[in-house]
Formats: sequence, structure tokens, C-alpha cells
Amino acid sequence: MLRAIVAGVIIAAVGFLIFLFMSLGNDSTYLPSALKGKQLPAFSAYEVTAPGTTARILTDEDIQGPALLNVWATWCPTCEAEHEALKEIGATGVPIYGVDYKDNPEKAYRWLRDLGNPYIFTIADESGQIGLNLGVYGAPETYFLDANNVIVHRHVGEISVDLWNRELKAIYESSFNSENHQGEAQ
Repeated sequence: MLRAIVAGVIIAAVGFLIFLFMSLGNDSTYLPSALKGKQLPAFSAYEVTAPGTTARILTDEDIQGPALLNVWATWCPTCEAEHEALKEIGATGVPIYGVDYKDNPEKAYRWLRDLGNPYIFTIADESGQIGLNLGVYGAPETYFLDANNVIVHRHVGEISVDLWNRELKAIYESSFNSENHQGEAQ
């Protein structure tokens, strides 16, 4: 009986170590996107604006790539951590559009007013339908769009200035040549 217990513990420990070893190389910001190499999904939604003002209706055609499309929310602590970096990246001339995901547009407006607004405009996605069409798992997520609004890359999680300079800026700059990305699998 004792031998069976010891053997079971050893097998479980070896299995756990194999799982841990295999997980070490995995990038937690990598989630496959079925939309890579495909057109930004069509949408029509209101812009996040000051309470009491008339919000314009925005569509996917209002987004001018190459650009970043950042999915965020006021309820997302990682989005707040990422916010300063997005302001710095946007200040360099990188166009960034926002999707306020499953959130209250009035809270989103106040959040942007108080923390600064890195976005050309922010789309109010209260129902989460735009996020669903993009395949969003959570916030933040950032989609890199080429000049034809084809999705060339998807980044899951926070973008820092360091990560932008080290890895993501080159991906954004490569989006100026969309032919290099058509049909690539992520």
C-alpha cells in the first residue's frame, strides 16, 4: 500500500515538473487570433463623449490605419497601468483608437478627462459586441492595423514603453507594408 502511494506521488510530481517545464517557454501575451491577416470587423457604435453632448456614430471606416486599436475599460487595473505608456506612444505620432469594452461611457469619459486621452476617438462598446467580433478575451488587448485596416498583430496584456521600444514598435512599423502579413498565422 505504501509503495502505491509513493509511486503515485512520484508520478504526480514528474507530471507536474513536465507541465511546468513546458509552460516556461510560453508567452502569456500570445493568444492566437483568427483575425490576423483579415479585415477589421465592421461595426457601428457611439463615440465616448461628455455627458449631455450628442455622440457621433462611428464605424470601422472611421479608423485610419496604420494604427493601434486598444481595447480597455475603467474597471481594468491593467488598463490604468498601461495608460501612461499609451499617452507616450501616441505623443510620438502613432495613431491610437480606443474601444471602451463592457463599460459605462460616462465613466470612460471622466477617466479619459482625468488621466489624459491618448486616443483619436474612443468607441463605446457597452454590450461587448465589438470585442466579441474581435475575439477579445479581456482588457487590455491591442490590435495592430495596416493601412487597409487589416489586423497584422494582436497583443494581449499591458503595453509598456519598454516593451513598445523593444518589440512592438517594429511590428507597428512593419504594418506600413501590409503585403508582408497577408495570410500569416499567429
